[in-house]
Amino acid sequence: MKVLVVGSGGREHAVVDALAQSSRISKIFAAPGNGGIAEQAELVAISADDIERLASFAREQRVDLTFVGPEVPLSKGIVDVFIGHGMPVIGPTADQARLESSKSFAKRFFETNQIPTAAFSECSTPAKAYHVLERSKYPVVIKADGLAAGKGVVIAQRPDEARDAIKLLMEAKSLGEAGAKLVIEEFLAGEEASFHVFADGATFQPMVAAQDHKRRFDGDSGPNTGGMGAYSIDTILSIAQHDAVVNRIIRPTLQAARSYSGILYAGLMLTSDGPKLLEYNARFGDPETQVILFRLKTDLLDVFTDIVEHRLAARQLEWRNEAAATVVLVAREYPGRVESGKEITGLNEAKRIEGVKVYHAGTRSEGGRIYTNGGRVLNVTARGATLAQALEKAYFVAQMIEFDGKDYRRDIGKKGLAK
Repeated sequence: MKVLVVGSGGREHAVVDALAQSSRISKIFAAPGNGGIAEQAELVAISADDIERLASFAREQRVDLTFVGPEVPLSKGIVDVFIGHGMPVIGPTADQARLESSKSFAKRFFETNQIPTAAFSECSTPAKAYHVLERSKYPVVIKADGLAAGKGVVIAQRPDEARDAIKLLMEAKSLGEAGAKLVIEEFLAGEEASFHVFADGATFQPMVAAQDHKRRFDGDSGPNTGGMGAYSIDTILSIAQHDAVVNRIIRPTLQAARSYSGILYAGLMLTSDGPKLLEYNARFGDPETQVILFRLKTDLLDVFTDIVEHRLAARQLEWRNEAAATVVLVAREYPGRVESGKEITGLNEAKRIEGVKVYHAGTRSEGGRIYTNGGRVLNVTARGATLAQALEKAYFVAQMIEFDGKDYRRDIGKKGLAK
């Protein structure tokens, strides 16, 4: 089979790596890919949101299956276009992807379908937003309605912080049209968890749970990012919490969002009143994908084939009992403006460490060397019999790899170790 993977980050590298283990795949294309993906796939110089060119390429190359990683092409209808051309593709339609691409649509959906979530208000003008703040309790959560690459959420501890966020998002338009409308919601206390499922339009299969680390600096301080690290162990959710997520959140969602197909990712808060839904992503999380797929024993191509053929119910997913952890190496200035083009060393040495994979997120290859090409550069991912062992290996390799301005959090998995 020929497979096309759309995207260029660490998530897509993890997907490519998992697919490369399948004996049924003869060729993997990646559009546009990155420096690490190039070792396992043929890179295609087409942007992930250039939908018509991607569809033309898939037709010309007789691609058997396409996987779409990022949220932007999903929200723009890449799946609709591929389906219209009769080409198998993994992902939800643009209408289904509104569960991620519009926070206000999603919150109304949760409310209508009695899915446990935080109380909220929609704000389409700064005046309405300031009015909502006057009757809000603090901390308060302010979310840009549209897609913002994981950077559209502000947790304001004080009224002045909340007003500054509204000025920045709605008046200064720091995120463009993504912040033209806001959702202001109550702050939920508890631990966060990431819960993914495969869905084929009729049924779903849960994946192992993970926990992401969104804040830039140790101690969950600093600005929100696309993700600074993640871990996956079986104790993130208790049996009761797992059952509550499946039966009170996932199942009613997929019953209401009829024919939803692809990946659905629930961002959860584990409150004293039970798990509550923070938001949905209509695709794999990043960097959660890296730890989840590193634990998957089942052939990922088999799972994807089950999805497009609507026979996922017959699949029994197999998972490794080991823990997995990933540490994201970033440019020091991230999530601000960063300077790319820094040579990366130590990658060949890292490949010799058993139980570790280095997924490339923002890199490019030139003349046999690898250079930085973005804020989140590499995802050092490790497995171990325990979370402590996985983290030890991940941090060992994180120190081994070098590039000018390298930085990373030193407390990934700390909450998991406490369990």
